[in-house]
Amino acid sequence: MDTYLLLITLLAIIIVILGVSWFKWHAFISLMVAALFLAIFSGMGWDKIVGSYETGVGAVLGHLVGILALGTILGKMLAESGAGLQIANFFIRAFGEKKLPWAMFFSGFIIGIPVFFEVGILILLPLVISIQKASKQNILLVGLPAIAGLSITHGLVPPHPGAIAAIGIYGANLGKVLLYSLIIAIPTGIIGGPLFAWMINKRVIPTGEPTLVKIDDQADKKSVPSVGVSFLSILMPVILMILGTAAPYLHLSAGAQKVLTFIGSPVIALLISCFLAFYFLGFRHGMDRNLIKKLVEECIIPVGSIILIIGAGGGFKQILIDSGVAKVIASMSQDLNISPLVLAFLIAGLIRIATGSATVALTTAAGIVAPIVAGMSGVNLELLVIATGAGSLMFSHVNDAGFWMVKEYLGLTLEETFKTWTVLETILSFVAFIGALIVNMLV
Repeated sequence: MDTYLLLITLLAIIIVILGVSWFKWHAFISLMVAALFLAIFSGMGWDKIVGSYETGVGAVLGHLVGILALGTILGKMLAESGAGLQIANFFIRAFGEKKLPWAMFFSGFIIGIPVFFEVGILILLPLVISIQKASKQNILLVGLPAIAGLSITHGLVPPHPGAIAAIGIYGANLGKVLLYSLIIAIPTGIIGGPLFAWMINKRVIPTGEPTLVKIDDQADKKSVPSVGVSFLSILMPVILMILGTAAPYLHLSAGAQKVLTFIGSPVIALLISCFLAFYFLGFRHGMDRNLIKKLVEECIIPVGSIILIIGAGGGFKQILIDSGVAKVIASMSQDLNISPLVLAFLIAGLIRIATGSATVALTTAAGIVAPIVAGMSGVNLELLVIATGAGSLMFSHVNDAGFWMVKEYLGLTLEETFKTWTVLETILSFVAFIGALIVNMLV
């Protein structure tokens, strides 16, 4: 039965890939058909299939739909006002073209610490496209380092939800996890970001162009925002989210802490940032209400497609979980007699491949490994968190919302996304794991 479930899962993933690439179905249709195929042939009850699928769609979109819409609006304002090109030109002047991948990696890494991966992509995307347009370089050389910075912090560094959950499950020390994760994440991100981008940009030249955020030439604009206002506009959501994260540790009244936590939530932070952008990037530079409304409507329409794709990916993920695939993988891995760090890495990796969610992989693997290591002595629980986080990054493919976000927002084909994003994530995964093993030998 276990082998049969794994075979059916493999066939479902093949259906997604063939649906998009061979039959030319929309990814939403491919994911939905694959999810139904898996549900039916894995033996799920007919009365449970639709409910499971809808639960998965709702779970992922409940968190993401507002973030996607507001982030896209903010990106459109940055693009249309010229703020994106102002920042791009600043970076080009400050770093020179040869050092741009490094600038983008550290931008992604710093922005990625307080914000979710999806939010970070939306904040950095206009900057990536602006710099690509101004420097005329392959978008992979600029985009992949930024995405690597975001991804490695998402997988390893608190306060991201997966890392926080694993710390609680293992009973690890948050301060030590933060220290170890930064020591391991920076060199890992450099290898998976600027160095990998430098290598792959010579081999993969994207055939399409990003369409969700268009950057127009701003040279003929009489009035563009200053560099300071441009930076403030792009960093405002980050600043608000940092305040929200820091609120419990500040010496403030309970009411003030609740307000800061509220405005620091991703959706509210982006909503406030959008209104500030309407004023500072729009009204102050000659845009009227009708033009801003038109810009918002223009950028919201293409978001519908990516929301459908991500929702279908969530439904597919839930079917994978409810059909028992994740449990089968976990029980198979548990029977192996290996080091706890290796075990956590492998289980998290297999669940990540099966479900597509780094957070689900991290929390599920931690729940499986925690009872196994409870009776062991000499296990470094902080590095166990990082090894589990490293496993949760590997081999992102068609059931991962991040896969489709990178594909759609960078304008890549399915094959190009596998060659770039999937390889990048796997490099980050294995290098971070090796880093955890090295630190484990030293401490």
